[in-house]
Amino acid sequence: MAGEIPDLEALERTGTGKGAARQARRDGMVPGIVFGGDTDPLPINIPFNKLLKMLKAGRFKSTLFNLKVEGQEDVRVICRDVQRHVVKDLPTHVDFMRLKRTSVVNLFIPVEFINEEECVGIKRGGVLTVVRPEVELNVTAGDIPEKLIVDLAGLEVGDTITISSISLPAGAKPTIDRDFVIGNISAPSGLRSSDNEEGEDAAEGEAPATEE
Repeated sequence: MAGEIPDLEALERTGTGKGAARQARRDGMVPGIVFGGDTDPLPINIPFNKLLKMLKAGRFKSTLFNLKVEGQEDVRVICRDVQRHVVKDLPTHVDFMRLKRTSVVNLFIPVEFINEEECVGIKRGGVLTVVRPEVELNVTAGDIPEKLIVDLAGLEVGDTITISSISLPAGAKPTIDRDFVIGNISAPSGLRSSDNEEGEDAAEGEAPATEE
């Protein structure tokens, strides 16, 4: 089931061309365009401060948005380009592409670890080490999962969780073509240091080799 898709509110921009774009920037807006699908391109304006905040949050170009424009039907879009000022590096224009439910996109999906209280390794003092808190998947727009679930029940110290151990939505696949690590149950720090000390003691206790 698709998860919650964040809303992106914008205003329809009246007029096109450089003059209208400059006016939008003077009004504290960032001009943009929505293209693709079976309808004409739609010129829009997005409040500068809101757009800058989303850009700073990261993953802007790999996030699916529900675009809301007054007088228009809501539509799913994904950013295809952000133009920036050559000196200030601030956004000056943004392009979005409309998506159908059958469109295929690459998105970062968060990973949630459950049943820590039933994890044998954690009960014995082990520590959950999260290697990838999110995974980039190739998914259809209509079947985007809200999150990926990792069940820790029964895992022992030393066990490793890889992408192949996670149930993915039908048709979804990772963008990395190998069985990469998501997390692991590592030994408690006290046990690790004790093992290291024992190894050092054993090495010190070995008699040095003598030449005959």
